[in-house]
Amino acid sequence: MFCQEIETGLFDRLVLEPWMLPAEWAAMGGESCSSCGDCIGSEFAFAQAYPKTVDSLFDKHWSTWFTQDDVNQLRAAGINTVRVPLGYWIVERLVDRKTEFYPRGGIQHLQRGLQMLKDAGIQAILDHHAPPGVQTPGQSFTGHCTTDVEFYTEYNYHRALVWTAVMTALSHLDPSFGSVFAIEAVNEPIMDATQTPGYGDFQKNFVQVIRAVELILGIAVPGMSLDVQLHTSNFTSAITAAVGGNNIFNSEVKSALTEAVPILVELGFELAISSIFNFNSASSPLRNTRQPLVANFMDINWQFNNPANPADAQIGPQGYDNHLYYSFGGVADANPDAYLESICNLNRVANDAALGNSPLWFGEWGLPTQFTATDDFLFKWADAQKLAYSKGKGWVFWNFKVEISQQAGDLARQWSYLEGVKRGFLTKDPSKVNDPNVCAPYVNATSS
Repeated sequence: MFCQEIETGLFDRLVLEPWMLPAEWAAMGGESCSSCGDCIGSEFAFAQAYPKTVDSLFDKHWSTWFTQDDVNQLRAAGINTVRVPLGYWIVERLVDRKTEFYPRGGIQHLQRGLQMLKDAGIQAILDHHAPPGVQTPGQSFTGHCTTDVEFYTEYNYHRALVWTAVMTALSHLDPSFGSVFAIEAVNEPIMDATQTPGYGDFQKNFVQVIRAVELILGIAVPGMSLDVQLHTSNFTSAITAAVGGNNIFNSEVKSALTEAVPILVELGFELAISSIFNFNSASSPLRNTRQPLVANFMDINWQFNNPANPADAQIGPQGYDNHLYYSFGGVADANPDAYLESICNLNRVANDAALGNSPLWFGEWGLPTQFTATDDFLFKWADAQKLAYSKGKGWVFWNFKVEISQQAGDLARQWSYLEGVKRGFLTKDPSKVNDPNVCAPYVNATSS
């Protein structure tokens, strides 16, 4: 299922980026430095530095950063979708506690947040923002700010597939996850495809894991069916039976499903999900009430040097994600006219569609610039981006809020969706713009 338009900001920082809340991060015991790997600048470094208090400190952070009041504001602002950034460590049994350091307890806050969103009628994308092993160097959004990139290995691909099996099962079996419509495989992999060996095979296995879980649950998947009949109402037993008795899944998918079983048993008790232990497999109500999830990838044009095409992995519904920030350079010259000329002639939706990457949505964007932007320009900049991104399936603004504090300075002006609405740069109705003709002076033959 797709909404007509995806319009929103991200929610609950289940992968904390210190720059977004500098005062709170400092109060927790974190540090800020020019290179986030040189100080306590990520969740990994924080957990390593404060092993006895990390869980309680993050529990407080999660409890206060995303609240019912935030949900009410998102609903009042017309938001219909959120993209939820998650680390692999939210499935705690996947963490090697001898070498990996992360806070515990996030899964309960995810369940709480999704329930509030569901009650508000807001749908959700579960984004694997920080997969095991780190997918790109030197970024706090990976959870571990390091140059040691190890995601692109058999071991970590496998852990990501187990994570996928668990999240797919929860999305269909936990009522709190009922508004989840998509799972994103990996946030922002390395752009140079020569540095991401095996990524194409991982994409195919990612889709097959999602579809395998759904078939076992009795959810109809286009073009696929189980070649074994299940005679159990216990979901984890059904996984075991399906893995042992069919030939449609490869060994890697079967192994990921098998390793998900004890994790799901544990989460069934921890999160009080009774349907994990008792669902009607023969005449499954899920067949009538749940659609297959959308398998979500960064688009093929995110990478260069002959990347794998995620369209080749498609089984059932699939969607594609692109992120566009002008504030980091390389997109347009640092002046207002260059920005507007670039965005008003953006051809990314058409370029992706030509390679089978459709529908496309823009899963991250914002108002930051490489120059000092006037309020007058930000009105135009917001409108022009919304018009460009709405040529696809829609857009997701980063972020729904950032900290407002002396340490944060004017950060919220260009990075907070709710602040942008307050200031008028972003319209109160997200499907509207202040000036629908903002691009008229800039449309020409330029493409990007």
